[in-house]
Amino acid sequence: MQNTSKIILGIDPGTVVMGFGLIKISNKQIELIEMGVLRLNTKEDGFARLEKIHHKVREIIKKYKPDSFAIEAPFFGKNVQSMLKLGRAQGVAIAAAIQSGLDVTEYSPKKIKQSVTGNGNANKEQVMKMLQQILQFKERPVLLDASDALAVALCHHLQINQPAIAGTTKIKNWKDFVAQNTHRIK
Repeated sequence: MQNTSKIILGIDPGTVVMGFGLIKISNKQIELIEMGVLRLNTKEDGFARLEKIHHKVREIIKKYKPDSFAIEAPFFGKNVQSMLKLGRAQGVAIAAAIQSGLDVTEYSPKKIKQSVTGNGNANKEQVMKMLQQILQFKERPVLLDASDALAVALCHHLQINQPAIAGTTKIKNWKDFVAQNTHRIK
């Protein structure tokens, strides 16, 4: 039997701290490769920081040659300027992945937490502790952006490898939903 392995890169985008995490899936075993952060100088020009994010993502991809790239979607906050900056950081990370020939998958923060902990409202500490159990590591990252990125990678693995529920088919639109759920219509 051939040993097939796959590497997934997860990114937690940010304009001050960008987290990254890599996992390797081999023979249904999940292994932590690396997690870390890129710290950016807040006094530096915003465009220079974006360039550093792009460069770091390309560097990680070149070093580890991941098969998949997943990124956390920006959450909608009250500060429009922060959202704009976060969207730019996410965009350059995505551009680096696409430029490297990787498909990009985006997950909401709630979906990531739900996938990893079973609770879409889990806090960063709960996510990190669950990752420690699943991936069997003891070290606690200095910044939880690293474990958040690792959670993105694990979420991606779990989402693409969920066994289909027996007897169900994919629903593409409301017409399919109604056809498959006639017993729910009143």
